Amino acid sequence: MAVREILEYPDERLKQVSSPVADFGAEFQRFVDDLEETRLAGPGAVGIAAPQVGCFQRVVIVDVSAMRKPVPNHGHLVLVNPEITEWEGHAMGREGCLSVPDYTGNVIRAERIRLSAQDRHGAPVEFDMEGFEARAVQHEIDHLDGRLFLDRVVSRRSDVFRRKVYKGG
Repeated sequence: MAVREILEYPDERLKQVSSPVADFGAEFQRFVDDLEETRLAGPGAVGIAAPQVGCFQRVVIVDVSAMRKPVPNHGHLVLVNPEITEWEGHAMGREGCLSVPDYTGNVIRAERIRLSAQDRHGAPVEFDMEGFEARAVQHEIDHLDGRLFLDRVVSRRSDVFRRKVYKGG
């Protein structure tokens, strides 16, 4: 396994739309392992999408099970060719991103979603998600369509915030 380089805004490759995964063979399995290792190397990352490491295939990894405040979740998920089939409600929430490391932003997302996807071996899966897990999945799926949270804020002037830098000592 290897930690891959994260593409950062304003890299134009982050706007590229990803293609569906058709081959679930050994090379793809190695890539998923690398993607997970890259996610775990990120500071507090709950999700990652393949385009963030320059691979334009429709695969994301989300795991919100280790949050300081527990939230409803389905554990560690590798979602291949994910599609949101139903949305319900909407809520504003603060988001950060490995590809936009210096900023966070307020984004409106659906509160509950129904999701169809395949697991890392190609088997079909479906989930009903809510709250933070639903937000994280929507954020990662946006990467597959060439969007960042910066594309979803109402105003970059009032809804985007520079991350605080903590000094040691």
